[in-house]
Amino acid sequence: MAEGTFPDLAAHEVDDSDVTAVPLASEGQAEGDLILPANDADAASEEVRQEVIEPGRALAIADFPAISANPAERLIRLAYRMGVPGSMLSMPIGKKVGPRLLATVTNPLPGDRAAGIALRAGHFLVHGVKTPIAQADFAGTARMTPPVERVVHSFEWLADLDACAPREDVAPVAERILGAWLKANAKTPSRPGKGAAWSVGNTGERLLNSLVHAPLILSGVDRQLRSRTLHALADTARWLDRNVGRAEDRLAETVGWCAIIAAGLLMPGGRPRRLYGEAGLVRAMGEAVGDDGGVLSRSPIAQMDAIAALVKLRACYEATRREPPQAIEDMLAMLVPPLLSLVHGDGSLGSWQGSWAVPASTISTLVEASKVRTRPLREVRQWGFQRVAAGKSVLHFDTAPPPMPRHARYGCASTLAFEFSAAGQRIVVNCGGAACAGGIVPVRLEQGLRATAAHSTLTLDDANSTAILINGGIGNGVSEVEIERRDLEIEGQGPATRIEASHNGYAARYGLVHRRILIARADGSELRGEDLLVPTGRKGKRGKVGYAIRFHLGPDIEARLSEDRQGAGLALPDGSYWQFRCTEGELAIEESLWVDGNARPVPVQQLVIQGLVSRGGGNFSWLLKRMG
Repeated sequence: MAEGTFPDLAAHEVDDSDVTAVPLASEGQAEGDLILPANDADAASEEVRQEVIEPGRALAIADFPAISANPAERLIRLAYRMGVPGSMLSMPIGKKVGPRLLATVTNPLPGDRAAGIALRAGHFLVHGVKTPIAQADFAGTARMTPPVERVVHSFEWLADLDACAPREDVAPVAERILGAWLKANAKTPSRPGKGAAWSVGNTGERLLNSLVHAPLILSGVDRQLRSRTLHALADTARWLDRNVGRAEDRLAETVGWCAIIAAGLLMPGGRPRRLYGEAGLVRAMGEAVGDDGGVLSRSPIAQMDAIAALVKLRACYEATRREPPQAIEDMLAMLVPPLLSLVHGDGSLGSWQGSWAVPASTISTLVEASKVRTRPLREVRQWGFQRVAAGKSVLHFDTAPPPMPRHARYGCASTLAFEFSAAGQRIVVNCGGAACAGGIVPVRLEQGLRATAAHSTLTLDDANSTAILINGGIGNGVSEVEIERRDLEIEGQGPATRIEASHNGYAARYGLVHRRILIARADGSELRGEDLLVPTGRKGKRGKVGYAIRFHLGPDIEARLSEDRQGAGLALPDGSYWQFRCTEGELAIEESLWVDGNARPVPVQQLVIQGLVSRGGGNFSWLLKRMG
């Protein structure tokens, strides 16, 4: 939209009373309670519907029931765990059987056709960047970017090849890459090393993908390569048997167990391995997932990885005409709803804990393959995200500390950040994309994309609310979050949802607790908020500290400041017009970036309320409202 076509802000001005409707509590009120305009005060005191959630508590791990086994199976599982070879337990008498596969698996998850075409042309295509196959370090000694390492060593590229052309056309490419990898990894290490080639997560995915896409790598005319491949699969399964407990995190261990079970299903004499793997999977998944189904890394990308691993494992059961244990169906039923809670109205993923705006088609394909028919959770309490669906608008609110260091994969200091979309158009976003840094998004931006300033929330003195470390790690900072959610019926405005949350990430350094109140009208036309800084500790600190409240705007939104620098008009691509107003500080428009569904950094703008605040605290009210 051209500058001259912006509606006149003065003609569409939002009353300041609308913005100042949520100040700090006055005497006689609970701290942080909402003060509504005079005509709504009675309605607020006579709420038609109200639901209060108790204050936040620590994450609780899920409790999956054990897979049933008779006494003989339990004895076999115990013996296998103690090191008795599976061949002795399954075939104690008779001729030894060489490695082979017992069934062909139907691939449940199609790959990326464009990446497959690039492979046929001689390149790995990962998040928009091409890496020549001839230059790939298959041994894992020379450092490649993390996304490329994962694709190369997890054999994720097999699905891409499978998606781009008939098998007879792509099998030679698969065999060429496989041959190069086997040559560089001729010897299996005794335990996981520092490189990516033999981490438990990548090894588990490599074995699982090899078994699912076995026709691509075993249908060639090179009988020697076929033999080497089958022996490599058997060696990898034995390596996982010994090392799955040394996984880098619980989710990687879960993938390792899935691969162990798949090998037990598809390779001769695998019954002991399958029984051993099923018991391990239930235990590992219970420790990797919270009791509402969210993985403890709090990453939607990791959530998708867990679902994909279980979907592939179920395909292996189906290939052998064996009914999957009910526990696997229960796991999928728990994992899918939290993922759906972080999608916007257009079906694409929100930008949380390293994720980017994964397209709706990818999400829907994964959910369809899971065979879980469900709706998004309104509040994924233990995972730490609140969702409000208001008319055609969707609000996501991060109301939990970052993941524990031992669980963090792409840990972000995003506590109390939010995203807001209307009719499928993202209005307020987070930058996102730390998990795909190393593609078009440079690796050097990875830590910056995980910082508090890369999220739509408040920062003090340009500091992170939780320390950001290298390699996705998280340090000290937010340790406690309190949350309260209520549904209100407000006279004259209709129903609304009010969420109040606070965190202590700045308490130790600045003696201030950040509290945020968000109120979304049920028709989706208005989001009003208040950011409060509340002093904490016995002795108040003197002086002032700089603050900034950031609202990263969605793509293709044109923003223009009002003359009083207390508001901005937002022209959306769909022709709708929204207005933002604030009461404190100075509003500015600055540059930002957002990582889109193709993992590309897109230039966007951000609204920033900034200034100095007393160590005695302060409050900053703002309003986002659709005009016309």
